[in-house]
Amino acid sequence: MRFELIDVTKEHFPIQRRCQVLDVSQSGYFAWRSRPASPRQREDLVLLAPIRSAYRLSNETYGSPRMTRELQDEGLTVGRRRTARLMRENGLRARQTRRFKRTTDSHHAFPIAPNLLEQDFSAERPNQKWNAHISYVWTSEGWLYLAVVLDLFARRVVG
Repeated sequence: MRFELIDVTKEHFPIQRRCQVLDVSQSGYFAWRSRPASPRQREDLVLLAPIRSAYRLSNETYGSPRMTRELQDEGLTVGRRRTARLMRENGLRARQTRRFKRTTDSHHAFPIAPNLLEQDFSAERPNQKWNAHISYVWTSEGWLYLAVVLDLFARRVVG
C-alpha cells in the first residue's frame, strides 16, 4: 500500500521525501516497481475481463454474489470475496433499480364522487368551474404531493 501511494503521488512530491514520510527505503520502492506481477495478480487480471463483460451485460446491476455465480457458471473458479474485492478495486458497483410503486387503487368498494363537469371544460365567467389535480413527486427526502387548482375560465392557477 505504501509503495502504491508513492507511485500515485510521484508527480507532486519528490520520491526521497515521500519515502521519508512513509518510512520506507527508496531502494525498496524501486525494487517494488521493477518486480514482476505475482501469480495472484496475474490471475486477478485474467478474471477482471469476464467480470467487466458480465457487469456490462447485466446493465451494471450485478453485485458480487450474482457475479460470482455468473463466473462459476462460465467454468471459472472464483469466490465471492475475491469477486467483491476485484469489483470494489475497479469501481464496479451494482445499480439498484427502483420498483414501481402503485399509488392509486381504482378497484375499491368506497363511494365515487360524481363527475359534475361531464368533460365540459368551458366556463362563461370566473369562479364558475374549477379543476384540481394532485401529483406525486419522488425526491431524495421521500414522496412530495403537488396539488394545483385551476380556474377554467381564465386557465390560471388559483390555489
